[in-house]
Amino acid sequence: MATGLSIDGEVKQPVHWSQADLAAIHPVYQIDDVTRFNAKRPGTAVRLAGILAVVGAKPTARWLTLHSSRDNFHASIPLDAVRDRALIIYELDGQPLPVSAGGPFRFLIPDFAACHASEVDECANVKFVDRIELTADRGFDNRPKDDDEHAKLHAP
Repeated sequence: MATGLSIDGEVKQPVHWSQADLAAIHPVYQIDDVTRFNAKRPGTAVRLAGILAVVGAKPTARWLTLHSSRDNFHASIPLDAVRDRALIIYELDGQPLPVSAGGPFRFLIPDFAACHASEVDECANVKFVDRIELTADRGFDNRPKDDDEHAKLHAP
């Protein structure tokens, strides 16, 4: 499995980034302590807005689809609902984010309920992210549809 993060779709410049590439995004977009947003998620992150600035999200990009090939999990959410609040956690204690913490990259929406979009729920906080796809229309989404499916997803 590739350890990079690909961003493609409705962007001017598709990329495939390493942890070091994310760390090199302008400091104004860096979050050195994610626990100030979510006490359960330590690490270093970059704001989604910083990533979008680098890749040049096209005006036609209305949806963001998160892909995790590790567990075949996919979530498609309205881009405007998360553009300025979402984070990509890429590092823990100066090292690449370990799989045990959802690495190599973990998508986090602090206070997801404040987005006021039905598509933005707890399951939109995707671990093991290896691809972010921007699209004009809703992308592939296999999140649980009801409480039973949700319980099965999180069963040990």
